[in-house]
Amino acid sequence: MELEKLTADFTVCKVDRFPEGIGDYCFVSKTDQELSVVCKTEDVPDPTLEREDGWKGFRITGTLDFSLIGILAPIAALLAEHMIGIFVVSTYNTDYLFVKKENFDKAQTVLSAAGYTWK
Repeated sequence: MELEKLTADFTVCKVDRFPEGIGDYCFVSKTDQELSVVCKTEDVPDPTLEREDGWKGFRITGTLDFSLIGILAPIAALLAEHMIGIFVVSTYNTDYLFVKKENFDKAQTVLSAAGYTWK
């Protein structure tokens, strides 16, 4: 399976209103308790109630069919086995995985050793 590194730094934040004018990456989750945004650090909306900086990301390349089972689980298990925490966002097309910046190189090494390739 092929993975693609995202070059930007990312931030996970909590906001009180839907952000407008954010750049090319903006993942928004809304529940009865919060409104969360994952975006490039340079695009963090103002005001932001809380934020966690220092994330790097990668995505599974291509479009994943909804009938596919077990795509994300082995990646998550492998990273967990190496004590690398993840933050995952799924979109209609694919899955995005974020790890803390200090673990990004290690995550790439672990996944490469397990047979994952990089675009």
